[in-house]
Amino acid sequence: MTAHETQATSPGSRKAGDTRATLIRAAERLFAAKGVDGASLNEIKRAAGQRNAMALQYHFGDRTGLLRAVLDKHLPAVDARREALLQQYEDGGGGGGDSGDVALRSLAAALVLPAAAKLADPDGGREFLQIVAELLNRPEPLVEVVVTQGSSIYPWRRLLEPLLTPESTTVFHTRFTAMRFCHAELAARAAARPREDDRLFTSRLVDLVTALLAAPVSEQTARLLHERDRKGRPER
Repeated sequence: MTAHETQATSPGSRKAGDTRATLIRAAERLFAAKGVDGASLNEIKRAAGQRNAMALQYHFGDRTGLLRAVLDKHLPAVDARREALLQQYEDGGGGGGDSGDVALRSLAAALVLPAAAKLADPDGGREFLQIVAELLNRPEPLVEVVVTQGSSIYPWRRLLEPLLTPESTTVFHTRFTAMRFCHAELAARAAARPREDDRLFTSRLVDLVTALLAAPVSEQTARLLHERDRKGRPER
């Protein structure tokens, strides 16, 4: 065993790892219960049983670093599941052999199912869902905190774009609306008592996300959009 390996498995190293994991777990619970900005760092340290006033700063730097650590604990598994579903979709011809409705539901499922799997994760999965929903459903959503570079959301958006109307992607941002709705519903489910089986809930959520993505632009909405665009143009 090398000196590096000995150091990595030393009691001090294990203790530091345990402290970090305990702080993350406390942050998950309090961020979910009180909001990311509502839970104080002192509360989190107390909930983690940390008497060292600098423990949190040592491991994470600040609130942003702690939030990043919470998300990084869960997002890789969500991304891996979504990437697998998207690969299956592309391997099947990218929806080319299916009707538009079937292809759209496949991509709706690729949004919903990987996140919904966190309902069954006892190690902070349900809290994670509540935290993400809060970040995405703020008046000023913190999208860049959740959708980081390399996120599986980017290929999901790309594959979905040909199935949507131009107005849905460029004006009404329907894909983001679907994300917000999906995570709001998952957060409500996560905040409630655990159920023995989430399959019916999840399948219906896929139905609803599919319908949201497929929602047409009505004549009234199109007329109002045209009026807005016309008023925004300089008079000739």
